[in-house]
Amino acid sequence: MARGSGVSASKGPADGGWKAVGVRLTGGATFWVAVGLLAVTAADAGAQPRENPISDAFLNQRREIQLENDRRRQADLPPAQRFRIDYGGWFDSYIFLFDDGYESSRTFRQNDLRFWFGFSADEGIHDGYLRVRTSYTDFNYGDSFTRNEDDLDGPNLERGWYQLDIARMIRKYGESEMPLELKMKVGRELVQPGTGYAIAIPLDAVQLQSEFAGFESTFTAGKTPASLENIDRSRPVADHSYRNFFIFEEKYKGFDKHTPFVYYAWQNDGTGEDPPNLLQAYRYNSQYIGFGSSGELVKNLRYSTEWVIERGTSYGNDRFLHTDDIKAWGFDNLIEYLFDHETKPTIAAEYMFASGDPDRLGSPTNAAGGNRNDHVDNSFIGFGFRDTGLVLAPRLSNIHIWRLGGSFRPLPRVEVAKDLELGTNCFLYAKDQGTGAISDTLADRESSYVGWEMDYYANYRVTSDLSLTVRYGVFFPGTAYSDQSNRTFLLTGLSWSF
Repeated sequence: MARGSGVSASKGPADGGWKAVGVRLTGGATFWVAVGLLAVTAADAGAQPRENPISDAFLNQRREIQLENDRRRQADLPPAQRFRIDYGGWFDSYIFLFDDGYESSRTFRQNDLRFWFGFSADEGIHDGYLRVRTSYTDFNYGDSFTRNEDDLDGPNLERGWYQLDIARMIRKYGESEMPLELKMKVGRELVQPGTGYAIAIPLDAVQLQSEFAGFESTFTAGKTPASLENIDRSRPVADHSYRNFFIFEEKYKGFDKHTPFVYYAWQNDGTGEDPPNLLQAYRYNSQYIGFGSSGELVKNLRYSTEWVIERGTSYGNDRFLHTDDIKAWGFDNLIEYLFDHETKPTIAAEYMFASGDPDRLGSPTNAAGGNRNDHVDNSFIGFGFRDTGLVLAPRLSNIHIWRLGGSFRPLPRVEVAKDLELGTNCFLYAKDQGTGAISDTLADRESSYVGWEMDYYANYRVTSDLSLTVRYGVFFPGTAYSDQSNRTFLLTGLSWSF
């Protein structure tokens, strides 16, 4: 079995957000070490104390780490061979300090230890992957969003699936040709139809995938792991969910430079309430019709687009007998150009939109504090993910977001600095409905202008086993905030493989 080593570091605008970076040693064992320091401070130290919920920005920042880890660390199974086993593991460690507008400072540490095992057997007919994670989280005394200052969780199954290549099995043992490709996958895996704007979550699922004449058809039926945090933070227990998903997606791969897609997803909320609230119902059942494409318009000019129509039923504020009708929509358009130059410059522009409801005065996603005065809920609530900034990190609901970014390698001919990458992202935020709420509850004024943010980053591979990163961001509140204090973000990270 071949062995080798390499470096993996967080990227620029294509990846976005803040995240752990690392250097990876592949082969019989893979170890990942990441250490980060994040400091967020507000200019106004004399701000009045406020209510203290878990912020969506905090949840989105942690989720960005997990999703980026999935993108970079998912082990590629080996080429089809008679039988092959691969395994490894890595360790993540990061620490950050921040001011979220409710408390002057918080200190949080998280350490993750993962082990994975993959196999491919019978010339690729059978494939499998298993990954378990043990996490230790620790807040400084008094800094936790709950009373739990530290927690050891695991080992837990993070990913685990088995895939059977039905078409290949029939060709080999049935001695007949299949007119199409057909695979079945069972287990826990990240499910992401389209570009992941509406849905990008792990599911315990059964998935059937076929390919014929350039058309790839995928049907997924599954449920969320119980440990997945709920999108409705007002529920009596918001740290778990039980939702059933049924997703059908069609992609066309017959074009050389474009991959159009369309999908339909149905989500049924079966999450229980403990204790139940007799005067407030929380169930949120939604359907998503999505379509779009990704690819290359001309040489070096890449794009992706996804448009989503949402329908379904929800419960408004103080409602338990009658549901509201969901009529919402959202979209994302991204364009990126890669220049042919030794410094590898790139520029990217993106526009994200998610509709809002003017009657959702307390929250764009929660039932309590949500829709009122009518029975139509226009607030888009999805289960997808996008990089929406280092500091504000708003949820995709009742929001317009414009992003302009770029990166380059300034010293390509200097051996010791040829892998240094510098980049920046600028974000502009506005509400869709000025009277409605966004995920940041500090935006307490009925104004559409949320503010803007500047983020900067530097990634540097020092040696084959060592890489560094620095990330800095500043959010400048707009007229939607009564507190005009700037928020800043600083992260430094070190990654070392052994």
